[in-house]
Amino acid sequence: MGVDLALTRLDQLIDNAKGRPIYILGPIIHNPQVLKRYAEKGVTMVDTPEEVPSGVYVVIRAHGITRQVEEGLKARDVHIKDATCPRVKKAQLLIARHTGEDSELLLYGEADHPEVAGLVSYAGNGYFVFGSPEELERHGLVKEKKYVLAAQTTQDRVLFDQIAERLSMDDDVDVTVLRTICDATKLRQAEAKKLAAEVDFMVVVGGYNSGNTRRLAQVVSDAGTPCKHVETLAELPLKDLVGYSRIGVTAGASTPRRLIDEVLDGLESL
Repeated sequence: MGVDLALTRLDQLIDNAKGRPIYILGPIIHNPQVLKRYAEKGVTMVDTPEEVPSGVYVVIRAHGITRQVEEGLKARDVHIKDATCPRVKKAQLLIARHTGEDSELLLYGEADHPEVAGLVSYAGNGYFVFGSPEELERHGLVKEKKYVLAAQTTQDRVLFDQIAERLSMDDDVDVTVLRTICDATKLRQAEAKKLAAEVDFMVVVGGYNSGNTRRLAQVVSDAGTPCKHVETLAELPLKDLVGYSRIGVTAGASTPRRLIDEVLDGLESL
C-alpha cells in the first residue's frame, strides 16, 4: 500500500508539474528498475537535502525522512510532496508521542536503513537501535529508566513479539511496547513460508537493497527450501531449474508487477 501510494503521487506530480523540476530525496522505493524509469522521465534523485535547489518540487520517499531534514526543507522555497508510507508516518508519530518526556527508544531494525533514520529522529529522549535480541541484551537496561520498544515497519513480527514478551515479563524494566510492524509485511512473510513448504524451489523477486525483500528470502531459506533472490528474469538460471517439479514465486513490496510477470512467464516456459 505504501509503495503504491508513493508511486501514484509521483506519477500525478509528473503529470501536473507544469515544467517545475522534480527531485527525490533518496530512492522513492528500493527498486533500481523503477528508479531508472523515473530518471528517464526527468526525475532527479539526490542523496542530501543540500542538493535540492530552491523553487523545485521534492518528493519525500515511502521510507520517510528525518524530522530535521523535513524542517530544513520547509524553511526554504521548496515545494514538498510527502509520499511517506502511512504506516511509517504513524510509527513516527507514535514514537514522538511516547518518548516525549523521559523514555528512551529501543528500536528493532537496520541501523543504516533510511526508514530507521527517520523513526529515531522522532525520539524525544535518546534511542538505541538493535538488530537482534543479543544486541539489546548487551546494551543493558537500567531499572530507573523508562523505555519504549518499537520496530522498523518491515521487521520480523514473530521475533519482535518474542523480544516484547521477554521485556514485559521483567519486573525490573519499565517498557511501553508500540506495535509498529506493518501487517502486510507479516502476512507476506507468513505466506512465503507457507508456500515454501509446498514447493521444491522458491524465487524471490525484488531489489537487492530492499530490506523486506531480503527478509522474504531469509524466511524461505530458514524454512529449508532452496531459494534464489533476483531482481529480473535475466538473473534467473532457468536451465538449472528444469529439474524442479514445483517452483514458488514471491516478491518484495516494492517490486513492480511487470518484473514479477516476466519471471512468471520465464518459469512457465520451462
